Amino acid sequence: MDIIKRALITLVSSGFLFVAGNALAQETPTAAPAGVRLVEAKAVQDLQAKGAVLIDSRKAAEFAEATIKGAISVPYDPEKSAKDVNFDAAQDKYDMGKIADKNKDYVVFCNSGTCWKSYKAAVMMAKAGYKNVHWYRNGVPDWKARKLPME
Repeated sequence: MDIIKRALITLVSSGFLFVAGNALAQETPTAAPAGVRLVEAKAVQDLQAKGAVLIDSRKAAEFAEATIKGAISVPYDPEKSAKDVNFDAAQDKYDMGKIADKNKDYVVFCNSGTCWKSYKAAVMMAKAGYKNVHWYRNGVPDWKARKLPME
């Protein structure tokens, strides 16, 4: 009987942790923030073919493992602010020094809908006066699933 009770407690606790963990992994909005255009994989390819710069906003180590072919690393790191549309950008660091031309097309991405780095980077870019910011919300997992070029 004692073994059954422990097994039930473990099972219930595991279920609670699973639910709590999923609640913590809040999805990014499904609409682009002000001054930013939401794009899908096909549009990313078209933009890149026309000279847009693809920005991988993940940590440098993730970029080094694999990224979308032709992307540059501009990590949104450290990310200390809340994973929320009303995040406090002053808590984070995003060095836009590599992307000085504010009139160029930029596509920002990270690790899909639960990764807030690209959303926050896009918001910061738009607020800094970048005119053509595109947010690829589905990011690396979607690109890989479509078997599009990685490096």
